[in-house]
Formats: sequence, structure tokens, C-alpha cells
Amino acid sequence: MSKVQSITFEAGALVVQTDSGPPTRWPIADVLRAADIPALTQTQVVAIKALANLVVILIRSLIARDLLDEDFVDDGGMDWDLDHIIYAIEQMGGSYHEPSLDDAGG
Repeated sequence: MSKVQSITFEAGALVVQTDSGPPTRWPIADVLRAADIPALTQTQVVAIKALANLVVILIRSLIARDLLDEDFVDDGGMDWDLDHIIYAIEQMGGSYHEPSLDDAGG
């Protein structure tokens, strides 16, 4: 069995180089179908970012009032620490350290 030496990207394709033979191009369309990826408008992206920042403001306010500490455990036993929540918020475009509710997308 061949071992993968590298995976690179070209327009519309993943290129897999193995230790035997020439590189193999795999069309990305075969991996990701357009129907599987929801189309978001710019307005929706801005709204998601604003929502993420609203959650930040809520969490910071609850922590400041000693109503919540930095450990989050839900009734189902999911354990979410503050670092994980900060990461999730930043992945949505928000900022834990400088939340902005600017509706212009900035």
C-alpha cells in the first residue's frame, strides 16, 4: 500500500502525492457538494458575528456578577471551559476581548 507524502491544493482539486507514481488530483466537487454548504448572505454573516459578540457580553456580565464562573457544564454533562467558548466565538467572527456590535460588519 502506498503512503501519502503530501496533500496540496490546486484550483478545484486536492492533489495527493504518494511514494509511488505521479500525483493524483481529486476534484473538490466530488468531496463537497454545493447542496451540503449553505449559502450565507453578507447580512447573515454580520448577524452571526453580532450574535457571537452578544453572547460574549452576556458571559462576561454573568462572570462579573459572580453568577457564572469559568467552567460551563450543562445538564447533559457537556463540559465547556471558557477557552473552548472563546475559540468557538472567534470562529464565528466574534471577539471575546473586544466584542463589537457594529452592524456595518466591522
